[in-house]
Amino acid sequence: MKILVTDGLSKEGLELFAKYPEIEVDVRKKTDREELKSIINNYQAVIIRSATKMDSEIIDILDDNFRLIGRAGIGVDNVDVSAASKKGIIVMNTPSANAITTAEHTIALLFSLVRNIPQAFASMKDKKWERSNFQGKELYGKTFGVIGLGNIGRLVAERALGIGMKVIAHDPFISKDTNLNMPVDLVDMEEVFKDADIITVHTPLTSGTKNLISKGSINLMKDGVIIINCARGGIVNEEDIAEALDSGKVGGFAIDVYEPEPPDFKSPIFEKEKNIVFTPHLGASTQEAQTKVGIAMAEQVIEYVNNEVVINAVNMPSMNLEVLSKIQPFLELSERLGSFMGQICKSGVEHIAVEYSGLITESNVAPLTISVLKGYLSPIMSAPVTFVNAPLIAEERGIKLTETKLSSSSDFSSLIRVIVKTDNTEFSISGSTFGKKESRFTRFNNHSLDLIPEGNILMIENDDKPGVIGLLGNALGKKEININRLYLSNQLDNNTGFALAFISVDSPVDEETLEFIANMDEVKSIEQVIFKW
Repeated sequence: MKILVTDGLSKEGLELFAKYPEIEVDVRKKTDREELKSIINNYQAVIIRSATKMDSEIIDILDDNFRLIGRAGIGVDNVDVSAASKKGIIVMNTPSANAITTAEHTIALLFSLVRNIPQAFASMKDKKWERSNFQGKELYGKTFGVIGLGNIGRLVAERALGIGMKVIAHDPFISKDTNLNMPVDLVDMEEVFKDADIITVHTPLTSGTKNLISKGSINLMKDGVIIINCARGGIVNEEDIAEALDSGKVGGFAIDVYEPEPPDFKSPIFEKEKNIVFTPHLGASTQEAQTKVGIAMAEQVIEYVNNEVVINAVNMPSMNLEVLSKIQPFLELSERLGSFMGQICKSGVEHIAVEYSGLITESNVAPLTISVLKGYLSPIMSAPVTFVNAPLIAEERGIKLTETKLSSSSDFSSLIRVIVKTDNTEFSISGSTFGKKESRFTRFNNHSLDLIPEGNILMIENDDKPGVIGLLGNALGKKEININRLYLSNQLDNNTGFALAFISVDSPVDEETLEFIANMDEVKSIEQVIFKW
């Protein structure tokens, strides 16, 4: 296999490749976009870091011999995974190599902020002695709030405990009864906002976490609260932070991630000089981390080339390619079933059960079960969830996972049903494949469906009476939101007086519109589900 390396790789990783004559590696640093287009089909794989963008334009020109995109790092924001999957190209990352580095950077920003280190350094460089201007704060005994307890969030919590802080955390997908193996109190989001002296976020950027830290949540916080964002740009509203810094409501803000990247520097936060620390997305930038990701990526590619074993792929399970081909049609379905549940279940999940019936029971369904889990966890994690790390993440969150093959037949040749049990309720979703391997949802709880799970979908429980659908359509029309498909479910048991509508729209619906619809007298509940493939 001939491999192009565009953004550099650690010498330790390159040395591993050198041991295998069947692998030819061509390192071309700082390859510009036009050059990449002209040479990419001379190779069967590419290894990139953050600088090279493997978007749909690049992926579309790849020929049938191209097999692999390796991202040496956690994030795959610079890879169009959907486009790669459609062309049968494997996308790998190295999910665990950068976690420690990012956690340490979070703590480094915290210390820099509370002790005014950047400002004091700049003053000394100007040959000034201004001790009284840079009085800091102790961290010992302070309440440290962590939003998101994934790999990075946990590591940050451990380090905060080592400093002697009291740690509270919120993660809606971890049951409060879960044993975290460290003295961290699981609390509601609002409690983090109200009680924490310092708040750090470690969540993905989703419709639910966009502007998570903004004027409304800031108003709940203590005066002088310190906020840190090493997760994703857009989780913290920079304009609202700037205003809160001016008023003193926020006593300090440290940021490593921006929207967009690189930033255009038009945000008002860049006008601030006091009580703020900026770094240019350095969370994963250490010598140790780069060595680890280089070695990890080399090992994964070597295993794929020599043994056809897929490791840490973000778009397919880790298994032999022959086995993979037999269950491929159901991988998309199972992941979308999980993704749906991950977006509608708002409380701590205790148990995810996956049931199989029909012809699919004759196959090895274990990868499909993991695919459900991957789909469920992906919307709630800050780092990419893979077929490798999904079971570990679930275990850390105290989520029990079970798999059952049913002997009884169903109305479909093959059917997958996912049941999610939370602290106080239970949801189920079923699906099958139709036609040219098209995924369809066939049932939600006690409602029959014929739903294509793609794009942006509003799930609305409303009064079962004439005129309601018209009101919903009118409300969306006033906001210039186009409806492209409408699904009305049939209830399978006793009539409760409520109906369920699934409305597919062209683009994500903003929070203001969602709140407007939720407050309609005819609406009992509304959830937005976004399928990103």
